[in-house]
This record gives sequence, C-alpha cells and structure tokens, in this order.
Amino acid sequence: QVWLVESGGGLVQPGGSLKLSCAASDSIFSFNAMGWYRQAPGKQRELVARITTGGSTNYADSVKGRFTISRDNTKNTLYLQMNSLKPEDTAVYYCNAERGPGLFWGQGTQVTVSS
Repeated sequence: QVWLVESGGGLVQPGGSLKLSCAASDSIFSFNAMGWYRQAPGKQRELVARITTGGSTNYADSVKGRFTISRDNTKNTLYLQMNSLKPEDTAVYYCNAERGPGLFWGQGTQVTVSS
C-alpha cells in the first residue's frame, strides 16, 4: 500500500516562504510522476506543480517564478519551495503520485498566508 505524508505547512505572512515536504513509502522513481495540488475553500482542487520521473516539470501559471518543485531520491521525498507567498495561495496542499492508472494522495497540509 502506497502512503504519502505531507509536512511543512503553516501560517506565513504575505511575501514569506514555506517549504513543503512529501515523504513516500516507495521509491519516487517507482512513480511515473509526482506533484503538488491545492484546494482552497469553495474551490476545486488544482495542480500546482508536477515532476515526471525524467525530471520534466510544469507549473500552474499562478505560481511560476515563485514555487519550485524538487525531489530527493535518497530520501524518497518530494518538496515544494514556495516563495513570495500571497493570500491567494492559502489552501490545503496535497501530494500526489501517479503509477500506471493509479493515483495516490496524501492527507494534505494547510498553508495560510495572512498578515
């Protein structure tokens, strides 16, 4: 059974930074891709950033230039470095992993950007 555990969320002021982590039960190379999604109250879950096994990345337009997705293969961990945070970045952030037709999700971590 695959598990994903996010950490690193919290309360930060506008303009601040946070780094989210997602620890995986399996080697991250066992997945076709991994990513970060977020869901704000009353809104649909949306893709924030995604990285494939080959290292290709893509980002939502709203976070380009501010967020960076990365991984540490030795720790089976995915990261999301978030800089220049804005109030509209407030959401629950979820880690996601894709393997064949299967999708796996973490439990989410809350990020709140507020003064």
